[in-house]
Amino acid sequence: MAEANNIPKTYDPEAVEKKWYKVWEDKGYFHAEVEKGKEPFTIVIPPPNITGQLHMGHALDNTLQDILIRWHRMMGHNTLWMPGYDHAGLATQIKVEEVIKKEENKTRYDLGREEFLKRVWVWKEQYGDRIINQLKCLGVSCDWERKRFTMDEGCSRAVREVFCALFEKGLIYKGTRITNWCVNCNTALSDIEVEHKDDAGHFWHIKYPFVGEPDKFLVIATTRPETMLGDTAVAVNPDDERYTNLVGKKLLLPLVNKEIPIIADSYVDKEFGTGAVKVTPAHDPNDYEMGLRHKLENIVVIGMNGKMTEACGKYAGMDRYECRKVLCEDLEKEGYLLKVEDHTHAVGHCQRCGHVVEPLVSTQWFVKMEPLVKAAVECVNDGRCQFVPERFTKTYTGWMENIRDWCISRQIWWGHRIPVWYCDDCGEMSASRTDLTKCPKCGSTHIHQDEDALDTWFSSALWPFSTMGWPDKTDLLQQFYPTSVLVTGYDIIFFWVARMLIMGMEFMKDIPFEKVFIHGLVRDSQGRKMSKSLGNGIDPLEVVEKYGADTLRFMLITGNTPGNDMRFYWERVESTRNFANKIWNASRFALMNMEGYSEKAKLAPLNLSDKWILSRLQHTAADVTKMLEKFELGEAGRMIYDFIWGEVCDWYIELAKPRLYGHEGDKARATAQHVLAEVLTGAMKLLHPFMPFITEEIFQCLPHEGETIMLAKWPAADKNKIDEDAEKLMGAIMETIGAIRNMRAEVNAVPSKKVPAILLADEALRKGIEENAAYIHLLGGVDDLKLLPLTTEKPANAMTIVVNGVEVYLPLAGLIDVEKETARLTKEVADLDKELARVNGKLNNKGFLAKAPQDVVDKEKAKAAEFETKKKAIVERLEYLKGL
Repeated sequence: MAEANNIPKTYDPEAVEKKWYKVWEDKGYFHAEVEKGKEPFTIVIPPPNITGQLHMGHALDNTLQDILIRWHRMMGHNTLWMPGYDHAGLATQIKVEEVIKKEENKTRYDLGREEFLKRVWVWKEQYGDRIINQLKCLGVSCDWERKRFTMDEGCSRAVREVFCALFEKGLIYKGTRITNWCVNCNTALSDIEVEHKDDAGHFWHIKYPFVGEPDKFLVIATTRPETMLGDTAVAVNPDDERYTNLVGKKLLLPLVNKEIPIIADSYVDKEFGTGAVKVTPAHDPNDYEMGLRHKLENIVVIGMNGKMTEACGKYAGMDRYECRKVLCEDLEKEGYLLKVEDHTHAVGHCQRCGHVVEPLVSTQWFVKMEPLVKAAVECVNDGRCQFVPERFTKTYTGWMENIRDWCISRQIWWGHRIPVWYCDDCGEMSASRTDLTKCPKCGSTHIHQDEDALDTWFSSALWPFSTMGWPDKTDLLQQFYPTSVLVTGYDIIFFWVARMLIMGMEFMKDIPFEKVFIHGLVRDSQGRKMSKSLGNGIDPLEVVEKYGADTLRFMLITGNTPGNDMRFYWERVESTRNFANKIWNASRFALMNMEGYSEKAKLAPLNLSDKWILSRLQHTAADVTKMLEKFELGEAGRMIYDFIWGEVCDWYIELAKPRLYGHEGDKARATAQHVLAEVLTGAMKLLHPFMPFITEEIFQCLPHEGETIMLAKWPAADKNKIDEDAEKLMGAIMETIGAIRNMRAEVNAVPSKKVPAILLADEALRKGIEENAAYIHLLGGVDDLKLLPLTTEKPANAMTIVVNGVEVYLPLAGLIDVEKETARLTKEVADLDKELARVNGKLNNKGFLAKAPQDVVDKEKAKAAEFETKKKAIVERLEYLKGL
């Protein structure tokens, strides 16, 4: 092939990637229309936040999805990858508030709700597409024409419909109860938005005096002494014999001087602390439940701003931690503080900002989960929806069994505002699918909408069907729902996967996806989670800029198994870049030797290497397809790598060179061209889902059909081309050549030196090896080759390796220059003697042995033993050489 029609000498990922992504988008190859009667394959993208920037987790997640999408597109399925992004209520609001504060020194309250929301929409238009454009740099083939947003008109309509339907069924309710409250974000949080971390804290042991008996007291241990100002009881376990006679008595709350009762409740752990616990119903979820059981008063002592309330007397207005310090000093002064112990315990932190969460009593909106959970668990238990790997099924069902009602209201402005209106005249509360202007009950126009917004995950839970037009019964829904697979990390099974299953089963009466493909996290080389605080994050776009998207994609999925975390190593990036270069250079060589290629050329019969490589292509295609079907994408990638590098490049191309160079005639050359074109094209198709850009560039230069490799037919194994005999014989020849190469390397034989070889082979292999001895001559560097039966007497003075069915002998006399090798080994012995003298000098030095640490002494002893072993082997080798 003329240089003009070949690929350039050096692979330039940036140029190739920009060129082909634009072509794919412009030609509409990513777009899917409903094709009734065609098997559908659908993925809905886990919508990235509009505040987000691409990180390694996104890169892995979207690479896995793109591999599946590109594979099914090549399989001829009606393939849709629905993209979009999430409004990320709290995260986005915080981001915009920070900008306004920095640029204008104002808060959202200074602007007012309407103006603030205008600013957020402007910010969304400015920055919202950033992560989408970053995803495009990875080569992801989403149907961008169908891009959705969780607050677009259609998704917002679906949110209203779901809220109102659940409200009308009594499954959404407003209730006053204890919830997780972030004093920094100033909003309620659901249980799974709270991250529990082990914090180093203290146990304060406080004396609570008995009423009327000031010298007698009960000791209470607490990790949060500031909340004692809101204590309304002390509880003990009814079975705790230490305290049974005290139940019903009164204690005097220290510093507050208020009488509180001792109650019995089975919740109390007899073994924890002193076995007696203070009860603060307004500030602890378990205490809250005890308070309900025993009709205790709720005294709020920490406000929603994290400061102590008016109920705290002298401590009112103090920050919660300032109060803790002052209060403990006062307890010590008054003689109530018995002791303080160090204590590490799990503390809830806001997932967004990291501040410690306060359990506070507030009025919020909740979804009743128990009636909704049953169908979402059954569909997993009966196999309609399957987790991959299967072990995550238990994680999911275990969490669902212990689920609590979902707090869905957030005290924020950006998001779906709760569609409930209150009448100022008659007090009616109405949920509505459309905005109300008057009270449905009394007709008054004096109405106002609920101030709160819905939890971001509420709209995300509807994503598989809201994006396809629900509540309308669209063709899109009919064709593509349920979706085929959801690809996501194990860290959001509860946040998102569970809720999509709940909502799908409730509103579609069907599963939202057939498979949930779980992957792990991308960690740094030391196994640590990538984070800003550690400074160990790696920007995927930097990797793409330096090495190309194909390299990053292939590196991320190889060596990775479903559900397990993976480590990021730069060495693996380099190694994958080398693979891309290997493919490029091998393809360039092949294309250089395609001059005169014609589909109609007269061909010579296939030789052994042709039959072998074509058979290997069929097996590889079948094995890769099996792995993809099992979601073993990393293993599929490894198989393709081994085939291209280990079989096509290392063996077939080398064996084909004499024919490609025309040394065996025109027909033989045409045959080698045809086989090489078929194998390279097949390999590019198999690799395409993993490394889309380089494969498209090479595919376009190879003989091919169709406009793009994206829509080329996925390779299926052709049984007529599978030749087990050729694979067995070629395998034996390759092992033989490998053995010869290893023995040559062992004795440092000059690479250009031709050597004699003797092969003892069983009868079944001998004839085949004899017919293809040229391969051994060519790639083994062998001049004189003798093939003998296995029963022949073994040659003397020869190196030997036994491989499958063949004994390989290389006579040493012809292999090495005895004089040179003797000189080299003699020098090695002399060098080892010097090292031994140095080490033994240390080990015989009493001063060294007395002063050096034991591990240093042990290292020197190990060195001495190693040098002795090496010397012994070389001396034996020298004795052997004397006899040659």
